[in-house]
Amino acid sequence: MDQVRIFDTTLRDGEQSPGCSMNLEEKIEVAHCLERLKVDIIEAGFAIVSPGDFESVKTIAENVKDCTVASLARCNPKDIDAAWEAVKGAADPRIHVFLATSPLHMEYKLKMSPEAVLEQIGAMVAYAKKYCSNIEFSAEDATRSETEFLKKAVTIALENGATTINLPDTVGYTTPDEMERLIRTVKEDVRGAEKAVFSVHCHDDLGMATANSLAGVRGGARQIECTLNGLGERAGNTSMEEVVMALRTRRDEFKVDTGIDTTQIHRASTTVYNTIGQTAPINKPIVGKNAFAHEAGIHQHGVMAKKETYEIMTPESIGLHINNLVLGKHSGRHAVGQRLEELGYELSRDELNRCFEEFKVICDKKKNITDADLEAIVNHNTQNLYNDSDDIYKLEWFQASTSNFTTATCTVCLTKDGEKLENVALGDGPIDAAYKAIDEIIQPSEHSFDIFNIHSISEGKDTLGDVTVKITAHGRTFTGRGLSTDILEASINAYLKGVNRLLAYEKKVQQ
Repeated sequence: MDQVRIFDTTLRDGEQSPGCSMNLEEKIEVAHCLERLKVDIIEAGFAIVSPGDFESVKTIAENVKDCTVASLARCNPKDIDAAWEAVKGAADPRIHVFLATSPLHMEYKLKMSPEAVLEQIGAMVAYAKKYCSNIEFSAEDATRSETEFLKKAVTIALENGATTINLPDTVGYTTPDEMERLIRTVKEDVRGAEKAVFSVHCHDDLGMATANSLAGVRGGARQIECTLNGLGERAGNTSMEEVVMALRTRRDEFKVDTGIDTTQIHRASTTVYNTIGQTAPINKPIVGKNAFAHEAGIHQHGVMAKKETYEIMTPESIGLHINNLVLGKHSGRHAVGQRLEELGYELSRDELNRCFEEFKVICDKKKNITDADLEAIVNHNTQNLYNDSDDIYKLEWFQASTSNFTTATCTVCLTKDGEKLENVALGDGPIDAAYKAIDEIIQPSEHSFDIFNIHSISEGKDTLGDVTVKITAHGRTFTGRGLSTDILEASINAYLKGVNRLLAYEKKVQQ
């Protein structure tokens, strides 16, 4: 059975969409999730864009060993030089060059003649080829390009050494029939096309990204460019979990498969949503809360009789365990560790110890700990992002007073190097008051407050509240997360962790 390569661009196209920016530690964590998923190619970023982007691409290239690592580059020498410098430490580096081929883009964006575009494609693919053998060329806005001109562009890219040809639906304009026809036509009519892998990169502006990508496979594409949770500019990209599970579930129809370990989908999806401070829409295919829920009586009866009546895939196939083993305060370290292993987490002794300590604290506040709670605890304790040992300030205690007819107040006590520091502040609600009190104590650098997101981890009024805060200063984003049954405590810890990361960065820069 043919295999379709999965080219994941969560860290490039997904990360550059509004509200989805990630810092270096977050990108590395997502890259490791992608490696566990066994994606074929990780597009780690756009190296020329900024020193931060270059650093993240380079670090991911040096740390990821089981996937190809690519950097995007425009068709000019500086971009290509930067891309190579960033990915050359990878086990299998790829340079991904692109240039627009549609009349609209050539005239108004590039301000180049069609002849100049063809010449530039040939010269820059050849320039990239001197660095490595793995070269991808993307004809930006391919689906609005004139087919005969697109064939010429692809021919020149192939003649100069491109090994992958990507025909993207850059603005989500095409339809499945058109995409299938475009891939088939170019593959059949271009000399040497059989030597390259053809790829699709579809956007979801009209809600057809997944359908268009699958249509591209029908037309002969053997690489799909996609992102976890469908993140991406505007309405997003093709959702990795959707195309992967569609190809896996309907192998009888598509006659292809991927090398993805689908049992890692739930974990990877959750990691990305947590990183950007969002949660999956409840009706999101594959990873949404309702994807495997059945409320209608006739559906419930059918599922109880035989799951296949209303479930075309199992929750376990994406790494989601529905039948939770409920743990409590009498559960030991071994039971917690064993359950985490069953959920797919491989923890070091130190990581398990940190998770178990937080587990015991939460057990005193919450009667039963579910799988969702355990996963939240792991996410808070095993990512470099939330290493408490790096914190300069820690929460000792807080006290808040609020009502619907008085101004809220909050007193916060922090510790720094064993010294207790207290302050009280007024605010528009207890969270605002707490944050003002923290600012009075720490007096951090001026920063923007970008994201404040709260979501519940599980069911019930004693559920854990998971709070994500993102602040920006010095052109960088700093993320903090807090987890507690007390939403004010979770909010304070989230903001405090974000500020601690800002302080740690400033300290590093000054050294």
